[in-house]
Amino acid sequence: MITPAFPPPLSLYIHYPWCVRKCPYCDFNSHEARQQTPDQAYADALIADLEQALPLVWGKRIHSIFFGGGTPSLIDPGVLDDLLARIRMLLPLTAQAEITLEANPGTVEAGRFAAFKAAGVNRLSLGIQSFNDIHLKALGRIHDASEAHHAVELALSTVGNVNLDLMYALPRQSMEEALLDIRTAISYAPTHLSAYHLTLEPNTAFHHSPPPLPDDDTSAAMQEAIENELAAAGYQHYETSAFAQPGKQCRHNRNYWEFGDYLGIGAGAHSKLTLPDRIIRQARTKHPNAYLKGIQSNTHIESERTLSREDLGFEFMMNALRLTDGFALQLFEERTGLPPETIAPALAEAEHKRLLQRHGNQIAPTLQGQRFLNELLQLFLP
Repeated sequence: MITPAFPPPLSLYIHYPWCVRKCPYCDFNSHEARQQTPDQAYADALIADLEQALPLVWGKRIHSIFFGGGTPSLIDPGVLDDLLARIRMLLPLTAQAEITLEANPGTVEAGRFAAFKAAGVNRLSLGIQSFNDIHLKALGRIHDASEAHHAVELALSTVGNVNLDLMYALPRQSMEEALLDIRTAISYAPTHLSAYHLTLEPNTAFHHSPPPLPDDDTSAAMQEAIENELAAAGYQHYETSAFAQPGKQCRHNRNYWEFGDYLGIGAGAHSKLTLPDRIIRQARTKHPNAYLKGIQSNTHIESERTLSREDLGFEFMMNALRLTDGFALQLFEERTGLPPETIAPALAEAEHKRLLQRHGNQIAPTLQGQRFLNELLQLFLP
């Protein structure tokens, strides 16, 4: 029996599964909208999903909400407004709850930013990926560079709290082009930047037909140069791919990495919830149509499992070691209900290999540990 000493913070993740076009690198649960998306029916299903999940989270407050996808900025703003109002009636939100919506820089979505803010969205995450038209075309993006610039300007003037997603090590991308993208993003002074290395994920078009990518040495040099540029501009590198102005870290994602709780509703959404005697993980049915039908018969939960003691230690480390400042041993005990001694041998080995460093009770990956994170995590496998 697992009995964590303190209930962790609770976040709400809402998955919107439709997009205009599936990008060739994308392995998320997204589906091309070949006709009008059933926004109202889907919002009704989300509320039914939440109502059925209430016994698992009863008495808890929501610290953050994150609309991911797919392309959530395709949703009708009026439907989103009503959805958030209905959520507030079912679950209390903290006074300063962070409400993030992922958005594409397309003209249609950008025109909705003011309405999303009026509905309660106080943080936008823009999928820019690049400011270079050639690279945007290679990535299969539906926006161009001018739309990217316009969307950034509009998001900053409308909402203010904005993350820009960028990718590097793109097909035929040079070091100069990668740095120009990051410098362009920095010039707008967004509160948050995410810089992702393009990877060829299984079951994607790029995996089946790989484009010509920079070699490993060039990619590593790009990563180091980008990190240096962001540090010089005053951004704190607080997670593997995340950089923030002081005090502007993404609270929702930080809760994931600190092994907090999250309830995921919507097609393909995942949950991790701490119950009085155990910690569970759930996954919803992935296909939107199957999810909508499943809600009606309460068969939308595709899987549920209880985490074992062995699972807990590894899953905590898999998240917490993405944080550059690491974690306190006390947090490990609070979130897993396990004594720190359960991971002591692996900690010692990681420290011996110079992948981890200790400062009192604070455990953090070294720069080498950050660069070779998979090697570090393998030491904690059950």
